[in-house]
Amino acid sequence: CCAALRGSEASKTKQNNPNSNVFAGFCKLGIIIMLFVFPKQVESLYPHPGWVELDPEVLWSQFIAVIKETVQAAGLHMRQIAGLGISTQRVTFITWHKYVCCVFFKMNLYSFKSINTLLLLYPVVNTFFLICIFFSQAEEAAKKNNCCFGTVDTWLLYRLTKGSVYATDYSNASSTGIFEPFTKCWSPTLCNLLSIPMSIFPPVKDTSFNFGSTDSEIFGIPIPIMAVVADQQSAMFGECCFHPGDVKLTMGTGGFWNVNTGEHLFASRGSLYPLIGWKIGEEVVYLTEGSISDIGTAIKWAQDIELLTNVDETAEMAKSVADSQGVCFIPGLQVSGDDPYLCASFMGLNPSTNRNHLVRAILESVAFRNKLLYDIIVEKVNIPLRTIRADGGVSNNSFVMQMTSDLINKKIEKPANVDMSSLGAAFLAGLASGFWTDKKQLKKLRQIEAVFEPQKDSEEYRPAMDAWLQAMKHSPHW
Repeated sequence: CCAALRGSEASKTKQNNPNSNVFAGFCKLGIIIMLFVFPKQVESLYPHPGWVELDPEVLWSQFIAVIKETVQAAGLHMRQIAGLGISTQRVTFITWHKYVCCVFFKMNLYSFKSINTLLLLYPVVNTFFLICIFFSQAEEAAKKNNCCFGTVDTWLLYRLTKGSVYATDYSNASSTGIFEPFTKCWSPTLCNLLSIPMSIFPPVKDTSFNFGSTDSEIFGIPIPIMAVVADQQSAMFGECCFHPGDVKLTMGTGGFWNVNTGEHLFASRGSLYPLIGWKIGEEVVYLTEGSISDIGTAIKWAQDIELLTNVDETAEMAKSVADSQGVCFIPGLQVSGDDPYLCASFMGLNPSTNRNHLVRAILESVAFRNKLLYDIIVEKVNIPLRTIRADGGVSNNSFVMQMTSDLINKKIEKPANVDMSSLGAAFLAGLASGFWTDKKQLKKLRQIEAVFEPQKDSEEYRPAMDAWLQAMKHSPHW
């Protein structure tokens, strides 16, 4: 969630307050952008093997609490907030009763091993199939037109406005697998096929748009909600990837490669799938996306088992050894759509293997998978690729960034602030609020911290990557 404040009020803030989870950046227009970050993750629930859920009430209460705490820690008042932009995780969905706002079941995430064979039909998400599984609990309410369906953004909008706004945006809708990006509407064919009433789906609005205001009882005053956007599309916007051929690489818990395809929508091809990036007025921008699992997850796991004490030291650990000494890391900590039985493993261990080799093997697996997906993009997307811009926590890892640049033989830019999904929401809200009049002004606000250019021939990595590919062949169907 982001908030924008006018310059006359922004001067009162404490920039980069070490006691708050706030990123504050002043721009030439005299506006400060504040990016609210959850101080802790919402606890995931595992009711059945392969199922992951969130408690929507816990999410809601933490969402409100972190905004209030952050505004207070920054020395601000709610009346100074000119507008909100909300960027949320995609795919996670919930159904609830329209009038009493009671949920029919907890928020369901996308790591569902039991239906991964169905995911092969549409590689973006499993939302549509999950609705079919859980819809029976909400069927009676749906028959009476009392059932609401929504991703996280829709749920937060509904709660922020106390039920007066029931909507989503094109970026979130297109990520569900139920929304037809070609016709830009919910798919009647799929809904008729599985007898799901179209009435449960929210109206779809522009991404940069005045969705209404928060109920005054929540923050003391009504605050306009000026943008709603899915996280990866928001990061694309925050990186100012506005032109066809612009590429964004997000490396967080997972990895996402997004290519701006302009007004052209490409059908699913192999590991790639189409999305709507954003809609602003008459402008509709399409993206092609490919994803990688277990990037930040694998590094966090290594920390949890004490292979390292701090994620910031992993790059130096990897550089401290000439190579992984033949050790290969096979990712598989999360469910794989291609093979639900794939498990994470190390291969090639020997008596001289130490933790530096293991950490290097983990980081190399990230770069190798970036290379594989990039090659698919080059082959399948018939658009000349332009600038590649990275974000997400793992983009702070210089070893992964440099190795990826070497392997794909392309320059990669890393911004000063790697939380691009929040910045994208701020930019979109600012456009809707009139803070900025066009994207040219946003481009001037970009701050590049580092540029990684190829330093080695990709062939130098050939033996290590061939060994890793061979190890991958021995891992399926565990």
